[in-house]
Amino acid sequence: MRFAIKALTDDREDLLHDIIEGLAGVAEHKTLSEAAMYRIAEHIKDHYWYKHYAYHNGLDCQHCSKAQRAKCRANWAYSDWAYCDCHRAITLESINQPIIDSEGNITELAELIADDRALDLAEWLDAKTFLIGAPIRLKQIARKLNKGDTLSHTERNYLYKLRKKEQKALVG
Repeated sequence: MRFAIKALTDDREDLLHDIIEGLAGVAEHKTLSEAAMYRIAEHIKDHYWYKHYAYHNGLDCQHCSKAQRAKCRANWAYSDWAYCDCHRAITLESINQPIIDSEGNITELAELIADDRALDLAEWLDAKTFLIGAPIRLKQIARKLNKGDTLSHTERNYLYKLRKKEQKALVG
C-alpha cells in the first residue's frame, strides 16, 4: 500500500494489483528479501508513472539517452514546448477538428472515418447488378422494403444473416 498511495486516486488499486502480480512473478523463480521486494515495488511504481506520462503527454523519455534529455531540458527555456526537437515526441490530433475538403466544405474529421462494418443499404437496394445474382428471397425482401411494408420475423432474420455475411466479406 505504501507505493500504491503514490499513484493517482483512480489508479491506486490497479497499481497495487500490478505490484502484487510483479512480486508473485519474481517470487516463482527465487526467494526474495524484504529489500528486494521494496526495490521491485519501486520499479513497478516508476514504470506506472512512465506509462502515465507517455500516455498523457505523447512522450516516452524513459528510453532516451542522457544527452537527448539534456537537449530537451535546454530547449525548455527557448520555446513554448520543450520537446520540439525530440524524436520521440508524438503530436495528437483532435478527432473533432474541422477539415476542408476539395470542394471547400467544412466537416469534422470524425465524419470522414469509414466504418468497415457499415453497409450502404440504399446502394444495396438500388444496385441492379447485385440483385441480378441475388437469391429470389432477397429480391422479395428488397421489394417489400422499397414499398415500405413490414418484414416478418423470418425475413428479418434472413436479412440479418445476409448482412453479417456481406460485412465479413467487406472486412476480410
